[in-house]
Amino acid sequence: MMRALPERLSLGAVFLALSGAFPVGASDAPKSLLGLWRTQEAHGVVELFRCKNAVCGRIVDAAALRANPDQRDIHNPDENLRERSIKGLVILQDFTGGPQKWSGGPVYDPKSGNGAKRGYLVLKDADTLKVKGCLTAFLCRTQTWTRINDGGAAAAFGADTAKSSLYR
Repeated sequence: MMRALPERLSLGAVFLALSGAFPVGASDAPKSLLGLWRTQEAHGVVELFRCKNAVCGRIVDAAALRANPDQRDIHNPDENLRERSIKGLVILQDFTGGPQKWSGGPVYDPKSGNGAKRGYLVLKDADTLKVKGCLTAFLCRTQTWTRINDGGAAAAFGADTAKSSLYR
């Protein structure tokens, strides 16, 4: 079981979230939400996938990972988690809602080691996702992610939608 993430949030943190008034399970997740998304920072790629009855997100690629594929979660405030590989790391957990707005958490930024208990995802259109992480109602960070439409991208980034390091 994963330890709780810290409640710190830096301005550069990669956080996302969706707020939904009518939560539903991940089995109701629109296909347009699941898949590969390019992050706003660090040329990253996050895969949104079904995890139990929710949607989660894991890192499948980033500019720094291409330079050093063996990167570890060295900024994690929990010393016991600092040896985790960044590639495949689940950074978004337990998002429910839909069809356009989802909420969940925790949300984690391995670049800074910061986390937020709550996040929101808003599917603006088929290729645009607003990702937001909040410490409080007034202290949030939002990014815009764009869909990767290349059908072969998952294989190129080593994504495996049937597996996750946390959920099986």
